[in-house]
Amino acid sequence: MIPKALRMQIRGWLAEAVKAGARYTRACAVIGLSARCVQRWRTDDIDARCTRVQTSANAFSADEIATILATVNAPEYAHLPPTQIVPMLADHNVYIGSESSFYRILRREQQLAHRRPERTAQPRHKPSALIATAPNQVATWDITYLPSDVRGQYFYLYAVLDLFSRHVVAWQVYERESQEHASALIRDYVEREGIAPGQLTLHADNGAVMKGSSFYATLQALHIAPSHSRPSVSDDNPFIESLFKTIKYRPQHPLKPFANIEDARAFADRLLTWYNTDHRHSQIRYVTPQERHEGRDVAILAQRKQVYADARQRHPHRWSAGTRNWSRIEQVTLNPHRVEQVQSSKR
Repeated sequence: MIPKALRMQIRGWLAEAVKAGARYTRACAVIGLSARCVQRWRTDDIDARCTRVQTSANAFSADEIATILATVNAPEYAHLPPTQIVPMLADHNVYIGSESSFYRILRREQQLAHRRPERTAQPRHKPSALIATAPNQVATWDITYLPSDVRGQYFYLYAVLDLFSRHVVAWQVYERESQEHASALIRDYVEREGIAPGQLTLHADNGAVMKGSSFYATLQALHIAPSHSRPSVSDDNPFIESLFKTIKYRPQHPLKPFANIEDARAFADRLLTWYNTDHRHSQIRYVTPQERHEGRDVAILAQRKQVYADARQRHPHRWSAGTRNWSRIEQVTLNPHRVEQVQSSKR
């Protein structure tokens, strides 16, 4: 193997020979080497490390980069792209770089989007927690689609759910979404339940009907406090969403679209009546929403507790811990704070 020092000396001799007029290939042959071999020696001068940082001889200096950034962020150019800035500079007999150079520097400095000052995004705070300790204190409502046999057309199920009892206190099916229909539904609910002014808080999402001016006027006339979810956050209205999933995944739900609104209303009456009177809800100690809404769950849960106590007394060796918790849930919270969620899970 030829030492590196001798390689450099041979390359110098070849350079002198070529400068004197000799052909490079003939000169290599005279000293007994191939031209390709000598060409490979050129890699001796190249840093072959994979971590090397190569800088082009044509790269902008730090001062030139600072000049470009100061130019594009100047008040007269801050709202313009480089394709507009470079020609405008040329009109003033100024050239500090091409459009591609401007874009490359802006991309590296993360200024390729909007360089002008933008309004600070306002945080979307979670809605205040709503607590219900009795029926008709907090209700939540929404509208869901029911398919019709006409492609692209739907019927709309309006439903109002009491937070404390999970009782569907009002529902109706209409052919369109309307503030008038929603107002009529809420008025019927308030009159039927005998809700006093200032007693009820009504939670909903941010749909057009829920935030319409005429619907708001109805709430004000009935002295109902409105509450809304954050935009595009369905988790802020989970109880009504859970209701819709429960009834739509029932085996009794028709597999085919509804032929007319009468069929859709019959379906809603059948399924929501089942939900209120027969469905034992897992979040209210497996009593029905109607039993809890009417206060009959107190006696039912007390009876269950006594049944379990008697069973343990007959066979105490079969119980390694306490009996099942049949105590009544006295408080339900919509959108609880994190501390409240942790305490609730511990209970």
